[in-house]
Amino acid sequence: MTVRLLAVPKEVPLLRRAVRDHLGTSASCEVELCVSELVGNVIRHVGEGTPVTVYVGRTADGRTRVEVTDPDPRALPVLLRAAVDDEGGRGIALLDAVALRWGVRQEEASKTVWCEVGPGPCPGQRV
Repeated sequence: MTVRLLAVPKEVPLLRRAVRDHLGTSASCEVELCVSELVGNVIRHVGEGTPVTVYVGRTADGRTRVEVTDPDPRALPVLLRAAVDDEGGRGIALLDAVALRWGVRQEEASKTVWCEVGPGPCPGQRV
C-alpha cells in the first residue's frame, strides 16, 4: 500500500484505518503506532502540510515494513531519552521499542524513515 498525502493531524486516524484495511486481521497495533509516530514527526519537525508518501508492505520474512518519505533530508529523527516531566521527545524512543529495526535513508531532496515490525495482531483482536 502506498499513500500520498499532506501531513496534517486529521489525516493520521484515516491513515491508521487504511493500514488496518490493507493488512486485515494481520494488522498490529505496533504498525499503526509506527505510522502515527512517523507522520506525526513530519508534522512536528518538518511542518504541517508537508507532502509525504507512506508505504506499508510485507518483507520476505513476514515482517511489516513502514516507510514515510518527506522532502526535507536535513530534519533527521533522533533517539532521545526524555525525562519523566518532558512533554515531548518520546516518539522515536517509542518506535525503537516496538520496531524490530528502524533507520533513515537520505536522498539529495528527501529522506525516508522506515521501520520493520514483527507479525501479530493487536491484543484482543480476532484472528
